[in-house]
Amino acid sequence: LGASARWQRVILFVVVLPLLTSVVVRTFAWIVILGRGGVINQAVLWLGLSPTPLRLLQTEHGLVIALTLIEMPLLLLPLLSVMTRMDPNLRDASAGLGASKWRTLFRITLPLSLPGLVAGCMLVFASSTTAFISQFTIGGNRLVYLPLLIWQQSLVVYNWPLASAAALTLLVSVGLGVAAIAAVGRRRRAYAL
Repeated sequence: LGASARWQRVILFVVVLPLLTSVVVRTFAWIVILGRGGVINQAVLWLGLSPTPLRLLQTEHGLVIALTLIEMPLLLLPLLSVMTRMDPNLRDASAGLGASKWRTLFRITLPLSLPGLVAGCMLVFASSTTAFISQFTIGGNRLVYLPLLIWQQSLVVYNWPLASAAALTLLVSVGLGVAAIAAVGRRRRAYAL
């Protein structure tokens, strides 16, 4: 194997590594990272960006940071799959015809990698919208999203009609979101052809 192939395998391993652990383990690791004495706050204090630790737990900002990095492998795997099958001669031909790297990126690489990007976006949207464990442990009770509302109404309050209405709303909204992302991908692919 060449050096390039080895680096690709290392990057793929780093991308897949979070998927090899439990969602609960990943979420609790993010609680440690986002906590007042966590890595992010230590870096902020060390760099002098803030005189006091930032409040990242039980906030939307902390939840977005954690979900972004928890769900990143679901976006990168389909994208890497499509991009590794891309013919490198297309980029070379673009450069040979005088296109800049940015033009090659937007006119060749991005349109050809669109199916992987669309598939990854659908996976990330569906997974992060329904990520009950992450939303509950990092967001806390202050941030009430549909998965937490369903859990509260069905297992704590026993309000089954509201729980079922919320579950149906979550199911329909995720389905519509995935369908919309797929439609955009199909339209863009048809436009590219």
